[in-house]
Amino acid sequence: MKQFLCSCVVLVILLTACTTSEPPADPIADLKPITLDSTVKIVAGQTVYVPIYSHIYTWERSRTMDLTATLSVRNTDLANPIILTAVNYYDSNGKLVRNYLEQPAEISPMASTSFVVDQADASGGSGAAFIVEWVTEKQVSTPVIEAVMINAAGNQGVSFVSPGRVIKSQVDNN
Repeated sequence: MKQFLCSCVVLVILLTACTTSEPPADPIADLKPITLDSTVKIVAGQTVYVPIYSHIYTWERSRTMDLTATLSVRNTDLANPIILTAVNYYDSNGKLVRNYLEQPAEISPMASTSFVVDQADASGGSGAAFIVEWVTEKQVSTPVIEAVMINAAGNQGVSFVSPGRVIKSQVDNN
């Protein structure tokens, strides 16, 4: 009986920890807006392609599982910020669905931010993608840009990571 009560308490604690009454803070609002003008000297940057799956096929094509996707951008440099210049979400046909940034924004050293595509948002399709563009005024370590897809319903769940792939690099040779 004692083990049963302990299990129930743990289950209640886990259920309480998994539910929240307030949505998390908007990570975009926490970013420092930057104006890129002729005074800003860009020395490096990249355009990164990140595959996103709004759903995956389960047993057959007619049966799918909807997923929540979280794009994570992590500045791995210990001393210098990076500047996000674009975070754009495209559908399976390559059509722009959403632009997540209104203007360039700075990510502080060792800081990160995330952008979420809700589970109910099927606008991207199974072949959706983010294009993330970043630049910097000093040489920095390469940021980690990846997506995590997840669905946890009932007694089953699925999650996986989709790494970003550099499709274009910008380097100042001066």
